[in-house]
Amino acid sequence: MLKVDHLSFAYGDREVLQDVSLSFAPGEVTSILGVNGSGKSTLLKAMAGLLKPRSGTIHVDGQLLASLSGDQIARRIGYMPQKSNGVAATVFDTVLLGRKPHIVWRASQHDLQVVEDILVQLELEDYALRSTTELSGGELQKVVIARALAQEPRILLLDEPISHLDIRNQMETMALLRRLARELKLVVVVVIHDLSMALRFSDRFALLRQGRIHADGGQEVVTPETMHAVFHIEAAIHTINGVPVVVPFPHHHKNYGQDLHEHK
Repeated sequence: MLKVDHLSFAYGDREVLQDVSLSFAPGEVTSILGVNGSGKSTLLKAMAGLLKPRSGTIHVDGQLLASLSGDQIARRIGYMPQKSNGVAATVFDTVLLGRKPHIVWRASQHDLQVVEDILVQLELEDYALRSTTELSGGELQKVVIARALAQEPRILLLDEPISHLDIRNQMETMALLRRLARELKLVVVVVIHDLSMALRFSDRFALLRQGRIHADGGQEVVTPETMHAVFHIEAAIHTINGVPVVVPFPHHHKNYGQDLHEHK
């Protein structure tokens, strides 16, 4: 369980998060939604222990996050930042770095097997000996996700994990995260901009507006009204062949809710 209680944070005099309270349950994928500058990445960094809140608390399995050491946090929480730069290392070694919190003296056979399994899951096995500096942005994105998974954390915090991936890899990565959440009872939290992808693969949604929680819950909170309040867009939400889709319209479009029929 990951719990945020009345969290506030500021960069100097600029208030970014105000009185944020959220709970995240094992086995679920939660999407953090909001416009640029609404505090999504700051919230994720605070939950990863990278930023110290001005007020409020964060608990992991009942323990105060601020009381845990860096290694203790790393064993519990895997964090993927929004931007990651490749270093001069092979893909295998880069993913193996995710095992650091578990390695006492040197990598064990179990550590190596964990890395191999994750590379296969993310279809990166053919890249194992390639340098990360030779990868495309999308390939590097998958390597960073793999490194976070290699920690075998109980909580995964991912900041825009599919932003540089093509549509096939976006769907496969989100499906993998949802499957891992369910099978391993992980808390998975993603910051994501693709609203339709979020609706398709997430169980819960937290919508941030100007640093505050505007709505929090299941698919019922993602409505044309919340889209308008949070994103300042007119939008219809339809189900096509069982898949929920957000259809945005220009501001001047008045009858947007009547333009598409629901398909099942």
